[in-house]
Amino acid sequence: MGYIDELGQQAKVASQSLAKLGTAQKNQILGQVADALLAETDAILAENARDVAKAKDNGISPVMVDRLRLDAKRIEGIVEGVRQVADLPDPIGQVVRGYTNLDGLKIVQKRVPLGVIAMIFESRPNVSVDAFSLAFKTSNAIILRGGRDAIHSNTALVTVIRKALAQAGVDANAVQLVEDTSHAVAEELMQAIDYIDVLIPRGGARLIQTVKEKSKVPVIETGVGNVHIYVDDLADLDMATKIVINAKTQRPSVCNAAESLLVHEAVADQFLPQLEREIAKVHPVTFRADDKALAIFQNAEAASEEDYATEFLDYVMSVKVVGSLDEAIDWVNRYTTHHSEAIITKDLEHAERFQDEVDAAAVYVNASTRFTDGFVFGLGAEIGISTQKMHARGPMGLEALTSTKFYINGQGQTRQ
Repeated sequence: MGYIDELGQQAKVASQSLAKLGTAQKNQILGQVADALLAETDAILAENARDVAKAKDNGISPVMVDRLRLDAKRIEGIVEGVRQVADLPDPIGQVVRGYTNLDGLKIVQKRVPLGVIAMIFESRPNVSVDAFSLAFKTSNAIILRGGRDAIHSNTALVTVIRKALAQAGVDANAVQLVEDTSHAVAEELMQAIDYIDVLIPRGGARLIQTVKEKSKVPVIETGVGNVHIYVDDLADLDMATKIVINAKTQRPSVCNAAESLLVHEAVADQFLPQLEREIAKVHPVTFRADDKALAIFQNAEAASEEDYATEFLDYVMSVKVVGSLDEAIDWVNRYTTHHSEAIITKDLEHAERFQDEVDAAAVYVNASTRFTDGFVFGLGAEIGISTQKMHARGPMGLEALTSTKFYINGQGQTRQ
C-alpha cells in the first residue's frame, strides 16, 4: 500500500467517526485544540524559526518570508480563529428545504459533510489550522499538504492538533499532514479518487494551474488575485489615495492585495503624483506603467503585457490610464482572476455598473480589497477564496465544506 493510500484510508475511517459527533462535542474539542496551540506557542515558534532561517538562506524575498513567519501575536490570531469557528453555527444537519410531495412522501434536504478534503497549499502555516478547524466543525476529515518551506511549522501545528484530538478521544486521523513534500507524492494525492472527495489548492498561479491540469479529484479553485482598483473620474482622490496605499502596502504578499491600478484620464494628472508622493511615505512601490501614466509619474517603469496579468505579491503595481468606465470594466474583465476588484467613485450609477458588470467573487465600491477574508465577512476562518462559480464562490466558510442529502420518509408508497 502506498503512502497516500494509507493516509486516504485512515482519513476515510476518521470521517465516518466524525459524522457521529454532535455540535457541542465538536465545539468543546475545538476549544481544547485552541488551548493546546496556545500552550505550545514556544515549541511552535521554535520550529517556525527553522523554516524562516532556511527561507532566508535560500534567498526568498522578505515579503514571502513574512508570509511564512509566525510570532506570538500571530499564534494568538490563529487560536482566536479556532475559537471563532467553535462559536459559529454548525451547518451539519441544517434543513435546506422540507416538504410533502403529491405522493405523500415527506422529503427533507439536509446539509451533510463532504467526507474527506485534501488541501495543497504554500507557505502560510496558519492555513493548516484554519483548514483543520473548518473541516472538523463540518465533520470532514482533512489531509494537508503544505510546501517544503513550511514543513517544520506545519508539522509542529498538526502534531499539537492530533495530540489534542487523541486526548479528547477522537480519531487523530481527522487531520493528517503529508510529510513527504515531493511533487510525485503531491500528484498521487491529486489522483486519490478512492479516498478524497474534494481537493482545494491554495497558493500561486503555478500551483493552481498544476492542480487543475493533473487532478482527478474534483477541485475547488482558490486564491490567485490579480486585483484591480479603478479610480473613476468622479472619485474622491484623497479617499482613493488612502485606499490604494492600504490595498497595496498593508500586506502585499496576500491574495487580496491590489496588483493593478486603473485611473481615469480626467484625474490622472492630479491623482498619480499625489499617490506617488503619499505611498512613498509608507513604503516604496515600483510602478509599471503604460505610456500615459509613465509621462506623469516621476519614477516608474514601462509596463509589459505580462505585467498587467501578474500577481506580484510584492511592492510592485501595474498602472493603466483609461478613457472611460466602459474601458475600465473591459480591462478588468480581460485581466481579472475573478477574485476581488474595486472602484473608487462618488457616482452611484458608475458604482452599480462596475459591481454588476465586473466578473469577480467580490466587487467593492469605495473600500480596500484587503477586506476579502472569511474572518472579516463573518464566516470565521476561511479555507480559501474560491474564484470559480461551481459549488462555492468567494471566501469559503463552513457551508462551502458541506453537501446536501435528501431524506425521504414514506408509508409504503410505490410508484405507479
